[in-house]
Amino acid sequence: MTDILVKKVKAIIGIRIVFITLLLFSFFLLQVGYRSFPYPRATSNLIAALYFLTIIYFFLIARVKTYFTFAYFQIFMDVAAVNVLVYLTGGIESWFPFIMLLTVMSATAVLNRKAGYVIATFSSILYGVMIYLQYYKLIPIKYDPALNEKDFLYNIFVHISAFYMMAFLSGYLSSRLEKTTIALEQTDSDLKELSLFSKELIESIPSGIVTTDIDERVLIFNRAAEDITGIERENAQGRKIAEVLPFIDSISKIDRIENTLRHYREGEKIIGLRVSALEGIAGEQTGFIGIFQDITMIKKMEMDIKHKEKWAAIGELSANIAHEIRNPLASLKGAIEMLREDRAAKEQKERLTEIALKEMERLNEIITDFLMYSTLRAAEFSAFDLNLMLDNTLELLKNTASARLRVDATRKDISITKDFEGQLFVNADRQKMHQVFLNLGMNALEAMPDGGELSVSARRTGNSVEVVFKDTGIGIWHKNLEKIFYPFFTTKDEGTGLGLAIAYRIIEEHKGKINVISNPGEGAVFKVIIPDSNGKS
Repeated sequence: MTDILVKKVKAIIGIRIVFITLLLFSFFLLQVGYRSFPYPRATSNLIAALYFLTIIYFFLIARVKTYFTFAYFQIFMDVAAVNVLVYLTGGIESWFPFIMLLTVMSATAVLNRKAGYVIATFSSILYGVMIYLQYYKLIPIKYDPALNEKDFLYNIFVHISAFYMMAFLSGYLSSRLEKTTIALEQTDSDLKELSLFSKELIESIPSGIVTTDIDERVLIFNRAAEDITGIERENAQGRKIAEVLPFIDSISKIDRIENTLRHYREGEKIIGLRVSALEGIAGEQTGFIGIFQDITMIKKMEMDIKHKEKWAAIGELSANIAHEIRNPLASLKGAIEMLREDRAAKEQKERLTEIALKEMERLNEIITDFLMYSTLRAAEFSAFDLNLMLDNTLELLKNTASARLRVDATRKDISITKDFEGQLFVNADRQKMHQVFLNLGMNALEAMPDGGELSVSARRTGNSVEVVFKDTGIGIWHKNLEKIFYPFFTTKDEGTGLGLAIAYRIIEEHKGKINVISNPGEGAVFKVIIPDSNGKS
């Protein structure tokens, strides 16, 4: 607080020197009022004295201990000097009473609002007494005889009102300025702390952070970025991002990227980078921010996990194959042994022969499905109308449902409905897609032994095509939902458990997805999503 007061005292001394210099210059060099003032020589001496006194003030600043009192003393002396100047230059007819307004303002600005009212009161007393004495000719200052008592009283009233009005206005403005100054200082302090916190936060984050301007020149390059890339901050800042991270062509065209980077000590690293736009307060784009990590170890772990999962899957698949083959082999072995012993009757031999043939057919079906799953032929992509292909598939499903109803009269009817809109062209393998939808449809029919409804819909959504098979069958237990696409997994008494696994592989081959939603007793919904970016109409 003392430092601020010292600055204010120095400022008022400087302003006083400038004002007195201008007054001295105009009075002596330009001869403004020199001949019309009653006491020109005394006025000159007063100006010179004020000049000398101000210089003394300047040299006393370094020695004064109570700057508040020192400032009060100076302002009181200024008021007295101004009143002397008014006295020497004509009293009521003087040009200089306005200077007292400046002293009131300086008291408020340098000290406080209370000091402004004190100086306004002091100025009012001195000026009022002087004008009063002039009117009654108690001091030797002549004035225009046309001025009467009312003129003197009005002059005193106007000046006193002006003094207090100036004290009020300058006090109010000074108070507002002081509050604003404190608020700005607090804001500046908060901003500095926030800036320091942001800098520390950016430097403490373990991920690499790089920001660029709109021209893709690097602005921020944190400590983690230095460690990951092996590039020092001084060598990165100000350069194009493509020069710092060579695998980036243009940061504005990147959302997420993974690529290799050579570290000068640690060799090649795999970097995962995600980019976002930086926006200013007005919402305009000001640059880009990239956050990246060294994912070399993660990628290595992923490869190890995939390798282990691969061998685990092979082991599980082998166990499932062995299990699937063992049952028909056991039946086949029993039938052949009985036929070899030749102890069975003719009718029994025929029955055993049928069993053997049936089990051999089942073995052939298992091997055929497994070969189809393990050695899928390459997809042959072509544009075709998906709705037309689905119509053919649904026709086959209707025939299958009717045939089962004819064979088993206890079965209940199954209705099949569709929801297609016009033509729906996609670029895919027609035969494989037919196999997928036929498998889904057959599963749906088998899930409704007591009858029900199978509804199939197809539509385009954005850059993909969605085909939905919804049935009202027995549903799927939650514990089985994640297993239904595993090879040889089935909950049915018959079947190899490869139908959905093959369908899943075909959709994967088409860069698509199969999602399933089901609850026990509430049916199932299979949604097939196929990218159609290459579809033609």
